[in-house]
Amino acid sequence: MEYRVLSNGVRMPMMGFGVFQIPDHAAARKATAEALAAGYRLIDTAQAYGNEAAVGEAVRESGIQKDEVMVTTKLWISDFSYDGAIAAAERSMKRLGTDRIDLLLLHQPMGDYIGAWRGLERMYRDGRLGAIGMANCYPHVLADLCETFEIPPMVNQVEMHPFFQQELNLRTMESYGVVPEAWGPFNEGRHGLFTDPVLTSIGEAHGKTAAQTALRWNIQRGVVVIPKSVHGDRIRENIDVFDFRLSEGEMERIAAMDTGRSEIVDHFDPEWIRFLHSYRT
Repeated sequence: MEYRVLSNGVRMPMMGFGVFQIPDHAAARKATAEALAAGYRLIDTAQAYGNEAAVGEAVRESGIQKDEVMVTTKLWISDFSYDGAIAAAERSMKRLGTDRIDLLLLHQPMGDYIGAWRGLERMYRDGRLGAIGMANCYPHVLADLCETFEIPPMVNQVEMHPFFQQELNLRTMESYGVVPEAWGPFNEGRHGLFTDPVLTSIGEAHGKTAAQTALRWNIQRGVVVIPKSVHGDRIRENIDVFDFRLSEGEMERIAAMDTGRSEIVDHFDPEWIRFLHSYRT
């Protein structure tokens, strides 16, 4: 395993397991248990995913020491205010079965995220949060937050994969000491990522798949990745990316694949913003 060190000194595994779109309790618990057995030590959930309790159960039943697993969860917009964020974090702790969350993120920079962040700062100072961060911040938003907050975000979780590389965002995070984390590192299978000829040919040169190549590319950029799967063989395959390294030329070939836009969500579409505000956890 490779690690990034957060601005507060916490070590974060560069490979994590995501549980987005696994709302069924038994399925989420089983997938998390398989991931932990395969060697994952970073688990990413959220209030909006509806599976915090399942993740908490899997972690407790794994037999792995609590301080060896970093569990991330995220608060939703409807709870964004100073008091709302503190109350929501306490609900997440109850569902996860813990009195301390390793990494807590604000899921979207919308609504009263300034007030919510103040709540996170308070809980971090009180020792109830191991680290705090944001999700879905584009470069201009992240820069503003880092210039505004007393405690800048330690992590920014955003969509990052070969077809949407977010180089400016990556450079902005690096300039502020924010660790980048990629959700959707496979572009949810869009654009033929799993059979892409560039990723496939590069992977074949290393005895790896296109998916493993995409993960390794992000890791070599310093980006933490959190692929999701409910299939044991793929869960094990995804973490098997630390025994090879892409050359500079291979990294450049993948860099040329960037389309400069998301095929999953459009945070600049007013209708999408209305939907996010209307959603309730």
